[in-house]
Amino acid sequence: MTFPQQYHAWISWIGETTGMTDPILHIHAGMAVLLAARLLTGRSIGTFVPFAFVVVAEGANEVLDYLNQGLNVADTLSDIANTLVWPFLLSLGVRLRPPRTGRKR
Repeated sequence: MTFPQQYHAWISWIGETTGMTDPILHIHAGMAVLLAARLLTGRSIGTFVPFAFVVVAEGANEVLDYLNQGLNVADTLSDIANTLVWPFLLSLGVRLRPPRTGRKR
């Protein structure tokens, strides 16, 4: 079994075990990678560094999907949107928030 086939089997197992659909798995995965990257790098979500990790992870996921299943443009675009939309909006919201003054710690 090739690595892309093993990866697909693992992702299928997660979906079957949790009962989550593919779109919901992509939403959760995007947020999990964003949080993990934030914690590992120590960088604010507003710097877009953690978001870059989400983009790279989703790109790798889609390459593995392509190697295992071939090209399905509609599915790929849906996967990318589901994975990136909330991490992007959260990063943008943090980036655009007004600075706090007189903040106590």
